[in-house]
Amino acid sequence: MAHTPDFFKKSPAELKSLSTALDIPLEVVHSWFRDRKLPTGEHLKAIAAYTGYSVQQLKVFWGHVDSELLAWLQKNADLVPNLSPSVKKKKPLNETMSTELGTLYQNDCMDVLAEIEDDSLDLIFADPPFNLNKKYPSGMNDRLKEEEYVSWMTGWVDELCRTLKQGGSLFLWNLPRWNSEITRHLNRILYFKHWISVDIKYSLPIKGRLYPSHYSLLYYTKGKKANYFVPDRIPMQICPKCYGDLKDYGGYKSKMNPKGVNITDIWTDIPPVRHAKYKRRKDSNELSIKLLDRIVEMASRPGDLVFDPFGGSGTTYIVSELKGRRWIGTDIGPSKEIIDRFGIIDTERDILEEYRADLNSLFTRNGREQRKKRKIWTDESFHGGNAGKDKKG
Repeated sequence: MAHTPDFFKKSPAELKSLSTALDIPLEVVHSWFRDRKLPTGEHLKAIAAYTGYSVQQLKVFWGHVDSELLAWLQKNADLVPNLSPSVKKKKPLNETMSTELGTLYQNDCMDVLAEIEDDSLDLIFADPPFNLNKKYPSGMNDRLKEEEYVSWMTGWVDELCRTLKQGGSLFLWNLPRWNSEITRHLNRILYFKHWISVDIKYSLPIKGRLYPSHYSLLYYTKGKKANYFVPDRIPMQICPKCYGDLKDYGGYKSKMNPKGVNITDIWTDIPPVRHAKYKRRKDSNELSIKLLDRIVEMASRPGDLVFDPFGGSGTTYIVSELKGRRWIGTDIGPSKEIIDRFGIIDTERDILEEYRADLNSLFTRNGREQRKKRKIWTDESFHGGNAGKDKKG
């Protein structure tokens, strides 16, 4: 029998022989050994008979621990060897900039995380490379095999969980494909709160697939209850032409909160960063400060410690700085774009204030004025002249 590391290293001739011997289409055999999809039912039994491994051994090779095997391991935990994790030599950190609130390093995030104490971070936001074969200035490999990419994610996710404070919040931004993989691992350590869908359209439709138009934002906490959770409220939807109601909100207009409508787990108001006024990276996508502002406001207080392991254009650090949060940042690539962005932080402040101007109010400023002109109800009609003026910061 082959050793486990070599189990999947089969030549095209070997895969063809297996296909012929088991009378299974070669395309299906490729899905098992090239894409690492677990065979099921009679197929799994046939491979067991062909290779001499047991069905449970084969499941372990494919990284699948089912309830039967897990139950056996739990009953026989004394038979599990004590595998000591390899101790890696710590690498020196390369500090590239600092402010009164934060520090930016040009290092692999694992090197920086190695220096962060257990249970010390209040809020973590992670936006890793998506494994789409993009070219990065750091030269990192962005085209890993599926199992390699998931293993890489698991490594730094474990460190994020270790360093996250009890009651702290973790937000993980990625394609739904990859976030669906990591949830199983996260669910064993943290408490799931929300799978937030953020509607942002960047590219043309892809043949053979539905048009991918949203990103996944996972929200987890360490412990059942978050230390802080105060989401912004948003204006109600009104017609952009006649300014009338688009929803009746149950018909209870008089009971509408003058500070706005509860935010849902589907965000359709986060703009893609395309215009030169907002874009800080020439050839790469970047996240809107509106997205990070919403997360930072929702899950942290001034003075809390925020960490982002994949700096990118530095959006997390800019928002944290503007919001009075302490922060730690790192990116394995060059830091010039992030440093330059701090040089125009007053411009970023103006953009952020523009975004926040209509939050925590039942209507936008323009919407309120237009409805008054057209004699359409506003919250002031029911609550008096001060309604909606007590805004969150």
